[in-house]
Amino acid sequence: MTAASPPALPDERLATGAARPATRHKGRFAPETVHGVLADSYRPLADTARIPTHLTVLAERFAAERLDALAHVNGAPGAGLPRVLFVGSPNAGRSPLAATLLQHRAAGRVTVSSAGTQPVGEVEPYIEQVLAETGADVTGALPKPLTDEVVQAADIVITMGCGDACPVLPGRRSLDWPVAGPDGAPVTAIRQIRDDNDAGTTDPLATPPA
Repeated sequence: MTAASPPALPDERLATGAARPATRHKGRFAPETVHGVLADSYRPLADTARIPTHLTVLAERFAAERLDALAHVNGAPGAGLPRVLFVGSPNAGRSPLAATLLQHRAAGRVTVSSAGTQPVGEVEPYIEQVLAETGADVTGALPKPLTDEVVQAADIVITMGCGDACPVLPGRRSLDWPVAGPDGAPVTAIRQIRDDNDAGTTDPLATPPA
């Protein structure tokens, strides 16, 4: 019996992007699954992205994060690092800021994600600037929608201003960090928000930053 072909992708340039996660997850997920997650990751970003020429790169990063989370949920060997998820509403300020800082400070000891209940097209002005000042890698600071596998994979969920839309996971450690939002704030205020977040990222289980 002939194996089914992977589903069509919404952008032919995604075919190259599909090869990398398919190789990484060979033996875990069929090519059809990889293509499906990649296509499903592309569509919401296409609705909000401010720089359409970067869509395929952004979709590949988002799909890779989702596939890694799904592997964790499925108990795949080598996918067992503790996972921390920061959730905001637009996923454009506090949540990607805190996630990037924790990723930087943890140096590979945990897997960190951020997502939004109502994500927008790009991070707030000055967010990348103040992150770069710490030496953190800012390439992951991308507003993304909240997806089931990323939520289910999280060992710790830290909510930041998403209100009633914040996910509630019985049996998971949940925290809320009441850090000020960066909306329209000058860069000096954004640096203070960064430092307030950074106080918590040294240990995400510690007392939340005030």
